[in-house]
Amino acid sequence: MSTDLKSKFLKVYDILKSELINDPAFESDEASRQWVEKMLDYNVPGGKLNRGLSVIDSYQLLKGGELTDDEIFLSSALGWCIEWLQAYFLVLDDIMDESHTRRGQPCWFRLPKVGMIAANDGILLRNHVPRILKKHFRGKPYYVDLVDLFNEVEFQTASGQMIDLITTLVGEKDLSKYSLSVHRRIVQYKTAYYSFYLPVACALLMFGEDLDKHVEVKNVLVEMGTYFQVQDDYLDCFGTPEVIGKIGTDIEDFKCSWLVVKALELANEEQKKFLHENYGKKDPASVAKVKELYHTLNLQAVFEDYEATSYKKLITSIENHPSKAVQAVLKSFLGKIYKRQK
Repeated sequence: MSTDLKSKFLKVYDILKSELINDPAFESDEASRQWVEKMLDYNVPGGKLNRGLSVIDSYQLLKGGELTDDEIFLSSALGWCIEWLQAYFLVLDDIMDESHTRRGQPCWFRLPKVGMIAANDGILLRNHVPRILKKHFRGKPYYVDLVDLFNEVEFQTASGQMIDLITTLVGEKDLSKYSLSVHRRIVQYKTAYYSFYLPVACALLMFGEDLDKHVEVKNVLVEMGTYFQVQDDYLDCFGTPEVIGKIGTDIEDFKCSWLVVKALELANEEQKKFLHENYGKKDPASVAKVKELYHTLNLQAVFEDYEATSYKKLITSIENHPSKAVQAVLKSFLGKIYKRQK
């Protein structure tokens, strides 16, 4: 992705932000305009912007040529809709998880002036998406499909979050609830649909394609999303906080992480008992013990093996696709995440 395209993408953010702050549906005063602007700047553009940029990227690969200014603007606007959706999830997720940091800064709700107002800010962020879609896509033949796509993916993500929350938080901490199939379902719904399928689906709709004819593309992208989350689980424990921009807390938070699921699979009875005693405890000594067990079980090598196998499987699935343009889109995605460090 050229820096030129990224700077064009960021310019679109400023345009959308200004349209939302001055939305005629709500007569806002100076204080509310300032609040929304500050809230957006804090939560929307701060990340790696991968999901948003992927829409432009994918559209360009589908079109196979230079984009007009209009196409750059529209694909950027859809990209920002995904970043807005992500911001909405993260703001509310951080409250639910009682997190402290996000993208190397305090979570929005942790700011003294914000607190629980963040819950309403999350709702606002969610409502900005249909405002953007309405303003810029209302006359397009694919408008209804676009709105429907965002609704569907939001429902899938919220349902994934629910499985995650009830598996992690309900009742006493019970590791026996955790398995690869539970992990897979959480990841598929909570992450893969909105992070991987949604950007490509947006590009396909803009390109005039019917999503029902691209179920195979959805399956490959959801697989890719699963692989991405396993990497994320791995980096949460073995990554460098300076590099990944956050301090991993999956062990303390009793998360259904791929690592703990694998550890339970590979552990002997004594090691399992040890995990049951130390996983999900806040104190640093227990966390260190769990990490030590991960090392003993050689999970780093198990992960590298998983990574290689997944990559091969994905490449094979992609190369089975009839369209070279779609293959290019999928390979571009895979290239971005294979062996990533953050």
